Amino acid sequence: MRRVLTLSVVVAAILLVSLGGGVAAADPTDVTPGDAPADVTPGDAPASATAAECEAGDGTGVVGCWNGTHYEEELSFNQSDGLNASELEALTHLTMARVEHIRERPFREDVPVETVSRSEFMNDSTGGNNTTDESFRRWNDEVWEALFVVGEDENANDEIDAVFGGAVSGFYSPAEDRIVLVVAEGEETQIDPSTLAHELVHAMQDQYHDLTRPRYAGATQDGDLAVDGIVEGEAVHVEELYDARCAGNWSCLDAPDSAGEGGGSGADFNFGILQTVLQPYSDGALYVESLVDEGGWEAVNETMTNPPESTAEVIHRNPDYETRNVTFEDEATGDWETYPDQGVDGAETTGEASMFVMFWYQSFEYDYPVLEPETSAGANVRIHTQPDEELRTRANYNYAHESTDGWAGDELYPYRASEGDDARDGYVWVTEWQTADDAADFHEAYLTMLTAHGDAEYEEGRVYEIEDGDFPGAYGVVRDGTTVTIVHAPEPAGVLELRPDADLEPPATDDGEGAGDGNDTDSDDADGTDTGSDGDDADGSSGPDASTDDEVPGFGAVAGVLGLVAAVSLLARRARR
Repeated sequence: MRRVLTLSVVVAAILLVSLGGGVAAADPTDVTPGDAPADVTPGDAPASATAAECEAGDGTGVVGCWNGTHYEEELSFNQSDGLNASELEALTHLTMARVEHIRERPFREDVPVETVSRSEFMNDSTGGNNTTDESFRRWNDEVWEALFVVGEDENANDEIDAVFGGAVSGFYSPAEDRIVLVVAEGEETQIDPSTLAHELVHAMQDQYHDLTRPRYAGATQDGDLAVDGIVEGEAVHVEELYDARCAGNWSCLDAPDSAGEGGGSGADFNFGILQTVLQPYSDGALYVESLVDEGGWEAVNETMTNPPESTAEVIHRNPDYETRNVTFEDEATGDWETYPDQGVDGAETTGEASMFVMFWYQSFEYDYPVLEPETSAGANVRIHTQPDEELRTRANYNYAHESTDGWAGDELYPYRASEGDDARDGYVWVTEWQTADDAADFHEAYLTMLTAHGDAEYEEGRVYEIEDGDFPGAYGVVRDGTTVTIVHAPEPAGVLELRPDADLEPPATDDGEGAGDGNDTDSDDADGTDTGSDGDDADGSSGPDASTDDEVPGFGAVAGVLGLVAAVSLLARRARR
């Protein structure tokens, strides 16, 4: 998401208030011998110091003790009236010692924690992004329109800014080796202790890794999310362990009241974008937990050295998940052209997580049940919001479904034709699947989504038209074995220009000549394009309002803001490069 989800922030914005966010994980196997802390060698898991062994000045050679503060010590203050400078320093030293104890390795150097006003932060964080590049904007709009998340008349970058604008509460800057808290003018500094632990994990990671290394920046949206599966996953996992200790035998500050923090109500931002960004925090934490259970912290270290390459690897917790090269040839005729300077040679890879959100979002935003069309929209929303496993410190979500399981690769190529008033935009999206059955499942779900937005039945082999709404235009969908190719243009002629060799015919004429029976030939459900919401919700409610009325976890007004705060760091971190 380095390119697709651009935030107007030029630092690694890692949140510190509410649920937090993060950066990356330290790896002793990735440190050259000359750089390692004095008493640490790669692979060691030194025991934490006792209270008697912890003395002022101890730091890099002792685990569980920082500058004379032992991890079992208690604080002599609370933050009911905010934290002054000395209290913030004491809390930071204690939290550093506790992170060392949990992670079983020492910090290499101190981590300064400072505060700035929101106005100072906004002044310092403007610029440095490519959202003002018209070529990127146009390319990016097509990516999010192809995912049926941002409509044709909306600007994807504006939607992204609406999600993240004003919500950053703090960040860790790898370039400056410091944590900065963003506070409103006249407000006292208050922080969530487990969130501070989360951010300090990232500081530790930076000390061992150098988080600006290219391997921590995926070249595509899916690659970026995948890397963050281990990067953010480890930080959230440590935060989970820290929170459990605070609920047990550690003395910890109470978290501040989150009411009124962050950026507005859930109705003010795009949940499709938000839920895409949250995937590494959710699946990543459980992925790291499984790594630790199977191979200890060393397994996490090894995965940090060789980060995941796809969200499918993280979703299914399979380090050996296999992908496949996607074959694409530019067959476009007329004046259609790709964007060779955007993405990877003009292409974006969206991946399994983004595809899942695409189908899920239709039930949340439009009341169209796509993942499970035989049930209600509300039931489809809950496929995502009610996962089998839960985290302690934040809402987490499910991103696995048979409609997108078996993803093996995809390349989405936005196209443009002409300029000015005559400008046309389109795309060719080639998706590859592990088996023909996997391709058929995706194909069926996609047609269910497509016809939900349209007014007509789908005819196999013909271009489909959506007359109005957020995603109007012409669509060609072709399944060939394990490959599903999707083509979009404003008019049917454009689809045939973009993919002239595809086995597609123009739409049937108004008199119905050539029209079929409307059934998708590979669908198991004769009326798989059902767009009703009269399933298991007796009151018929669904979509955004039902997500709260039906008590769907994670989508109340407060919870939505907390999730937003947790997500901002992934995007903002990209801007450091």
